[in-house]
Amino acid sequence: MLSLPDTIQTTIQDNILLVKLNRPEKRNAFNDELVLAIEQVFANVPAGIGCAIIYGEGKHFSAGLDLSALTERDAVQGLHHSRMWHRALDRVQFGTVPVIAVLNGACVGGGLELASACHIRIAETSTFYALPEGQRGIFVGGGASVRVPKLIGLARMTDMMLTGRVYQADEGMAIGLSQYVTDEGKGVEMAMELAKKVASNAGMTNYALMHILPRIVDSAQEQGLMMESLTAAIAQNAPEAKARLQEFLDGKAKKVGQ
Repeated sequence: MLSLPDTIQTTIQDNILLVKLNRPEKRNAFNDELVLAIEQVFANVPAGIGCAIIYGEGKHFSAGLDLSALTERDAVQGLHHSRMWHRALDRVQFGTVPVIAVLNGACVGGGLELASACHIRIAETSTFYALPEGQRGIFVGGGASVRVPKLIGLARMTDMMLTGRVYQADEGMAIGLSQYVTDEGKGVEMAMELAKKVASNAGMTNYALMHILPRIVDSAQEQGLMMESLTAAIAQNAPEAKARLQEFLDGKAKKVGQ
């Protein structure tokens, strides 16, 4: 049993792990305690869980770094603090199960960094995105410079940081910050529907999508194609894959679009 602070809460429904950021009085802004709790949760996902959902209590997913909790750090301390964030969010992106983020209200700074480490993002209509670090004289430190440009492109992230540009929910989906937009208060419900589909996939497929596909995208073409071939060969050789293929051939599996 994990010993977690009050700033994060976990529950399990069927084989879905729900993770709630629980600092609504701070718009779910991050202090070190919350970042380390996220790392702890995703480093210890219980056996049998097929997918996780992360969302925020109250009107906001996360307003980013809790500036009131900042302490003065020299360059080396600042480096270690940033690497702590990297370690925690790597646990989300490269963990044992796919993660769906349900966004609402502020998805700002560190909140966007956490969201971009998740595999699917659902935005409720109140969601807005920003990277205000540029206006505050600082630079992103929780992985945004690596993950966000892969979602929206270098030019758009540069614009967000140079000008303080804010994207609303529909705009965010159009440029790649989320894959879905839903009505206010409906995000967790939609996430549960998607999580059940994700959790029903073959384990090797989900592992490949979480751990191998990002590395294929980051590699040169020749190496990427080789990784694809190796992954395809391993996946199709799994007993579960063979059983699913036979179900399809026997007409027992749903066809695309059904």
